[in-house]
Amino acid sequence: MKSPNAIDFVPAADEKAIRTNGGDDKELAEVNGLSTAEGSISGGIETSDEDEEEEEDDDVSKLPFSKARCIALVATLTGASFMNTLSNQAVVITLPTIGEELSIPDSRQQWIVSAYALTFGCFLLLWGRIGDVYGKRNLFLLGSGWVAVTTLINPFLPNEIAFSLFRGLQGIGAAANVPTAIGILGVTFPPGKAKNYAFSTYAAGAPIGSVLGNILGGLIASYATWKWVFFSIAILAAVVTVAGFFIIPLPATTPHDRGVTVKGTIDWIGAFLITAGLLALLFALTEGNVVGWSTPWVPVVIVLSVLLIVLFVLWQRRLENGGQRAPLMKVSVFHSGKFSAGMLIMGLFFSSFNGFLIFTTYYFQDYQGLSPIQTTLRFIPTGVVGIATAVVVSQLLSRIPTYWMLLFGNTCVSISCLLFALPIPPHTTYFAYGLPAMVLSVFGADTTWPSLTLFTSHSLPREDQALGGALVNAVSQVGRALGLAIGTAVQTAVMARERGRSVEDAGPMVVWEDATWSGLKAAQWLNFAFGIASLGVVAVAFRGSGIVGKAGVKERPPLTAGPRGEQTRAQGSEEA
Repeated sequence: MKSPNAIDFVPAADEKAIRTNGGDDKELAEVNGLSTAEGSISGGIETSDEDEEEEEDDDVSKLPFSKARCIALVATLTGASFMNTLSNQAVVITLPTIGEELSIPDSRQQWIVSAYALTFGCFLLLWGRIGDVYGKRNLFLLGSGWVAVTTLINPFLPNEIAFSLFRGLQGIGAAANVPTAIGILGVTFPPGKAKNYAFSTYAAGAPIGSVLGNILGGLIASYATWKWVFFSIAILAAVVTVAGFFIIPLPATTPHDRGVTVKGTIDWIGAFLITAGLLALLFALTEGNVVGWSTPWVPVVIVLSVLLIVLFVLWQRRLENGGQRAPLMKVSVFHSGKFSAGMLIMGLFFSSFNGFLIFTTYYFQDYQGLSPIQTTLRFIPTGVVGIATAVVVSQLLSRIPTYWMLLFGNTCVSISCLLFALPIPPHTTYFAYGLPAMVLSVFGADTTWPSLTLFTSHSLPREDQALGGALVNAVSQVGRALGLAIGTAVQTAVMARERGRSVEDAGPMVVWEDATWSGLKAAQWLNFAFGIASLGVVAVAFRGSGIVGKAGVKERPPLTAGPRGEQTRAQGSEEA
């Protein structure tokens, strides 16, 4: 019997989810459905006692192929999740070293991290649609190979612009292989223990990647050149690509095999509007620290970016209400106030959490002057505690209401930011502030992420499950990028004020300098504000929410169009 505590991810083309009205409707669902993104969870159908008796047969269902190949498949697909977090954490640890060697100002070093996160978030929906047409296996191999090639090129790039550009290209590849890995697992394993084990293993890839990313980055930066961080990631991506080619099973057929083309199904206009809008916004927020906020083109680009994002929303609404092709994002899902609040929490939370990790790295290396390996040792608790927390939370989701889970998670991360925003006395031991902050931050992240993804699954009808998963990932990645850009702007402005200079002449961070410490504290206060804002949304929007991981929760009925295009539900449905 499938454990009610197990997280069960739903792929976009899951045959059980779309095989409702015969072959023609199945084909249409495959073309119009979004592929799942990391964190998308099964349709939220929980069973009655009779259903549970039927599910007991799932435990003895045969594996799709040999046990050895199943293990190899899970290990290969877990490599995508592992590689994604390893790449981020290893680069974060080596960020000051890379910035120094490439002469990248402190105010623009965040581009190395944000470029990856932003393209990852922007291309999730687009790659999902393409994967529905050409098949998830093909897209996984393309994404992994793309990551290998672009990562291998990165160390040979001699200047800031080219380096950040290729970091963005790596994010495009990760946006292809991370979500499709989940989809492949979902369509390969039948419901039962094998599927639960597969997804548990995949979920463990992220915290393990975080631990080894910190260790890898610290060791390489201390005893070799930072370039070996990228060489190592490229080698890993190549291994995943080759292994995937031989291990991932071929699909029986894809919509492309039946004559469906990307040209007729992909919303290229929407893809351009949202990508251009977000890139323009991040560029203006980042460059404002360098050229000065009074430079005329900075506010112009910000206004232009907002207009592009608004146009994207209007265009998606038009396509959803009768366009010739499916939209990248169904705007109607935001008609639910609680769902919209969940997405807002996701963006605010990861703005806070990601900013905490980045500016804490700066605190250790640029303010305290610690070596990369010393910094690595201080980050190891985040990965170790993360693995243990993930195991515990998987059990608590079926016992504790979502409201309390989210309150706890957001409170933990807010306290972590606060500990580094307070005036820490010089030479205070790491165990007084640093260790508690690291542990609490992971408690927060590993509680909030599964709670929100599971809530998203239960909030949406089955036909929108993949959309919910894609949105969760996209919002979290964009929140990381924009939060870091705003945090860097605040840090630079405070440093400039303390030094009596203009923003564009603020200068680099200096070890044990008061201005540097003031800038870092200001950034952490901003991260704290993001966390408190997220906590406030939880308190208002999720009060009284039930236990979304508990058996017996019903699937949301599908949305139907009203006389004016509004979305309504069948009577008797309840909000998750």
